[in-house]
Amino acid sequence: MLLFFYKLLFIPFFSLFMRIAAFFNSKIKKGVVGRQNLLEGIVKKVAKFDKNKTTVWFHSSSLGEFEQAKPIIENLKMRGNFNIFVTFFSPSGYENSVKYPHADAVTYLPLDSWSNAKKFVNIVSPKLAIFMRYDIWPNHVLAVKSAGIPVFLVDATMRENSARRSFFLRSFHKMLFGNFDQILTVSASDLENFRCFGLNNDRLLISGDTRFDRVYTRAAIAREKKLINAEIFAGKKVMVAGSIWEEDEEVLLPSVKKLLKYSDNVVFILVPHEPTLLHLEKLENEFAGIEPTIRFSFLNSYNNERIIIVDSIGILLTLYSYADIAFVGGSFKSNVHNTLEAAVYGIPVVFGPKTGNSQEAGQLVDAGGGFIVRTKKEMYKTLRSFLSDDDMRNEAGNKSRNFVEGNTGATKIILEKIDEVLNLR
Repeated sequence: MLLFFYKLLFIPFFSLFMRIAAFFNSKIKKGVVGRQNLLEGIVKKVAKFDKNKTTVWFHSSSLGEFEQAKPIIENLKMRGNFNIFVTFFSPSGYENSVKYPHADAVTYLPLDSWSNAKKFVNIVSPKLAIFMRYDIWPNHVLAVKSAGIPVFLVDATMRENSARRSFFLRSFHKMLFGNFDQILTVSASDLENFRCFGLNNDRLLISGDTRFDRVYTRAAIAREKKLINAEIFAGKKVMVAGSIWEEDEEVLLPSVKKLLKYSDNVVFILVPHEPTLLHLEKLENEFAGIEPTIRFSFLNSYNNERIIIVDSIGILLTLYSYADIAFVGGSFKSNVHNTLEAAVYGIPVVFGPKTGNSQEAGQLVDAGGGFIVRTKKEMYKTLRSFLSDDDMRNEAGNKSRNFVEGNTGATKIILEKIDEVLNLR
């Protein structure tokens, strides 16, 4: 009944909603415009594929989920016998990945009507379909299965209180997940929560989270970059506050101001999530009359400023490599940003209480490398302790590093399953 409702009522309504909303929302408009004549464009992209290679289709909702797909894709491409077809639902994922060098084609996913899904699968004709994390479109899954193509759900998570496990939706998702040949979960608890859908044990496997592999590889590359002259930080302790919002700053900046008085060998690198001119000026005004600041783009004129305000994007992972301690933003706004990008460097990682979006943030706390602060007082006490106590800081940092390194290896497990289903072993 729910599948009937989905196909005949929800999808037409959703399509109409998207077209109307496009008049009022620029992001939705990009998605609507980007899907015009989409199937014709996909035909042209697929025509350029090497017919002697195996095509694997990866679908991600947006950029974050695609980061999890990259270790798998890049390992497959290194073998030289795969065409990689990548789709996104969101404009942000598509626009930021359309030139991804390891994909042979990058497009939007067609609207999930049964007609679109059948045409899409027939055009691309993949030997394997991989959905990342949670962005599952029923008609595309059913179209893949009806064509006899194996389909995986990778980096899968399932919370105990997920609406998908509710009485009303469980039967629908039992049907949906029953069409997956393999569901590779992030953790044992996720696997157990998938069991309520009546899945056979041979369809469920704990693989771990490919984000650990991704951040570990990227960090090794980032260490080789020389963004900042190392002499700037000689004899100093460095704290990087990454992807911070105004809500984070309200708790963080009072502590920074106090710590500047407490120690003269501390440097703070503040990285706004959105480095708009207005935000940069606001941060500079926060320290007016207290401490000179310098923007990252002017570091060639560095004169011992202890506040560096980053006015660039895309360099946070590398900036963490200079840090002795990190604060990860978003955690006082709505959702904490990527804690692994800091933890991989073996440093204590501090963040606020809003971590419901990040399973690994809680795991990092349990491992002894992550630290939740809820008030200005807790923030100051925690930062001062780590900046003044080398043994305490190093111990926590080692636990961060061990946490990340101990959770790498998901990509290898997933690749083994891909080889198995494609009969490449």
